[in-house]
Amino acid sequence: MKKQTVIVTGASSGIGKEVARYFLEKGDNVVINSSTSKKLEQVYNELGAGENLAMVAGSVSDKSTGEKLVAIAVEKFGSADVLVNNAGIFETKPFLEVDEAYLDRFLNTNFKGTFFTSQAVIPQMLKQHDGVIINIGTPLTNKGLGGVPITAQMASKGAINALTIQLAAEFGKSNIRVNTVAPGTIRTPMHGDNADQTAGLHLLNRVGEVEDIAEMVYTVAKSNFITGAIINVDGGIAAGHNLN
Repeated sequence: MKKQTVIVTGASSGIGKEVARYFLEKGDNVVINSSTSKKLEQVYNELGAGENLAMVAGSVSDKSTGEKLVAIAVEKFGSADVLVNNAGIFETKPFLEVDEAYLDRFLNTNFKGTFFTSQAVIPQMLKQHDGVIINIGTPLTNKGLGGVPITAQMASKGAINALTIQLAAEFGKSNIRVNTVAPGTIRTPMHGDNADQTAGLHLLNRVGEVEDIAEMVYTVAKSNFITGAIINVDGGIAAGHNLN
């Protein structure tokens, strides 16, 4: 397979970190990002700090961060072939307690971060007449859960699904493919020790592992004929629940 240069946002832990590791192990170039420079440097060293790895600290809610990521990718590796918009935040708060500042946190990181980082990379992909953007979403945008107050989170993630489809339409003729990979509950630091408590939400009656998502992201990145797709990697959440 063609060697690619892959930008991964939110790569200091969890899914993003494993996605970066997976591409590196397959021989690709990777540029990792996190808003926390200390954690990013730790991961940079953990991943080997090799010649095919670079890092850019900064919040994706700041438009300039995406521009820096693309500049480093092109300067160091000569291209920007894949963008994995993984950076995101997740919390719960009852709808009637959500104020503007709280909502803006999700819109800025989850949606605007995805929007403007994509906007930063697409000009380079147009020059290459080739590129893949993979957004990390959730199957819960189309499947509400009573008792889990996540309106701010889901509003931002639903916007990402709409963005995915519209970007795929706008840039498909330029050979730029845009897709969303939508994980179920994945065992990551974000869930702490509580991940397995949601096993029954999945038809498989278990939660996923970061490797499950990294494998799918890699598969989509290497495909030449997948675009405009929302791909659930969710143990069956979108299809139903396990009542046992």
